Amino acid sequence: MRAPTPHAFSLAVALSLVAAAPLSAQTTPAPAPAPAAAPAANGPIDRIIAEGTQKSEVMRFAAHLTDRIGSRLTNSPGMRQAEAWTQDQFRALGLTNVHKEGFDFGRGWWVERASVRMVSPRPIQLTAIPIAWTPATQGTLTAPVIVAPIRSADDFAAWHGKLKGRIVLLSAPGEGSEPRTPAFRRWTEEELQAFDTFRPERYDPDGTRRELAKLDFPRQLDAFLKAEGAVATATQSVRDGKLLHGSAYRFARGDTPSLPGVEIAAEDYRRLARLAAAGDAPVLEIQSDTRYDDSDVKAYNVIADIAGSDRSGAYVMAGAHLDSWAAGDGAVDNAAGVAMVIEAARILSKMPKPKRTIRFALWNGEEQGLLGSLDYVERHIATRPTPNPPRTGLARFIGWDLDWPIKPLPDHAKLVAYFNLDNGSGRVRGINAEGNTAAVPIFKQWFAPFASMDATMVANRKVGGTDHLFFSAVGVPAFQFIQDPLDYGSRLHHTSIDTYDHLKAGDMQQGATILAAFLWNAANSDAPLPRQPIPTEPKTETPK
Repeated sequence: MRAPTPHAFSLAVALSLVAAAPLSAQTTPAPAPAPAAAPAANGPIDRIIAEGTQKSEVMRFAAHLTDRIGSRLTNSPGMRQAEAWTQDQFRALGLTNVHKEGFDFGRGWWVERASVRMVSPRPIQLTAIPIAWTPATQGTLTAPVIVAPIRSADDFAAWHGKLKGRIVLLSAPGEGSEPRTPAFRRWTEEELQAFDTFRPERYDPDGTRRELAKLDFPRQLDAFLKAEGAVATATQSVRDGKLLHGSAYRFARGDTPSLPGVEIAAEDYRRLARLAAAGDAPVLEIQSDTRYDDSDVKAYNVIADIAGSDRSGAYVMAGAHLDSWAAGDGAVDNAAGVAMVIEAARILSKMPKPKRTIRFALWNGEEQGLLGSLDYVERHIATRPTPNPPRTGLARFIGWDLDWPIKPLPDHAKLVAYFNLDNGSGRVRGINAEGNTAAVPIFKQWFAPFASMDATMVANRKVGGTDHLFFSAVGVPAFQFIQDPLDYGSRLHHTSIDTYDHLKAGDMQQGATILAAFLWNAANSDAPLPRQPIPTEPKTETPK
């Protein structure tokens, strides 16, 4: 005989009790119904959205990094302050395992003060900046310029005997350009849809070797200029609008350029070139007070955890790079990403303990070749054979795909997913699935609560140039979010106006909230995100 259903059993008991009760009891009015139960607590994503939109502190984090600390060139005093301050923030939020991991980098460098003036044929202050890791002028340097575009060692002979006592203008001046598109914009739906395009990767080891060979040219040029008696160098900014950058890569201890170097705003540089072509060479006065610090050649990544309940050691991870160039305050590149990562940590610190540990990483040395995230991968995730001789500095980034096979380390299986933010302060519009087709429907589901915030796009494309790259390259699910460009690429990226003023608070609140939600989902899902096979060496005949 089939057992009665709970509903049938309850009904039978109720009827028997009614039949057995005295008449007076049967006619007694029924008690008033109990009040309805309170609604169930909001789901975790709703809690994350409420915390991220109503109690956000993301702009407080961004303001301290930019207005208070400022530029954070790797191993500079500003970077050392940022390493300490971000650890303090993680500890204040109650995170555990807060520490820094050091890797070999090179010397610190910063600008104490600088000035570049034209003193002849008329006095005028020029917009200029010392080039990173170039030496000081040791007082005021005054000399005429010579326009001598030198692109390779093949150009040396043409300038032999002509550079003594000169400030050498190394760039071809060009004619300038005017912008044809708005500097500030957001992605249209059509543009977003175009991102969902599969393009096979091109494997070109010979091209990589050619790039490696180019890395020695700055030292060849430096030796030539010194031998020719030049006194300083100047290059033209690659952007108009009086924007400056000052980027360079000679950061190894002891690899000191022989000559002071400055970058001059494009408009000022072209004026110098025109004057030099029309008559007597202009005379410049350069004061460049730059400083080196060789006391600690290690750069440091900052790591912090929200511990999970799973004893397997599995974890998910979010990261952004903490370093910047020296020209501005490193706001959109990448205090914005750092602030959103710290804010995601703050949001998730208010949640129950996750199943898997959630790890937060702030990378160092990204601007010099993703060196911080590369060190984490090589230390914890996977290695490749060490070349002979070993590559150092920027060559580690350029030549990394030459060495096979990939050897997984213990954390390769433990790291469930890595999410990266490094495209400025623009609103998150989606995510790049990095060719992980099985992750696409999962991400579409995770974005569903954020459709009203304009975040829906899952593009199955691969993108490079930032800190998820080496994780993805060894087969770990690693992803970069798609953000509205705003004016990131048009005028802020690596420039002197990359300051807090250009950050968009509403966009950053949205981005931090979505990052927190993705981390929560990845940390608590029943099954980890799908993985792709560990890559093996492609054929060199990859079609173009």
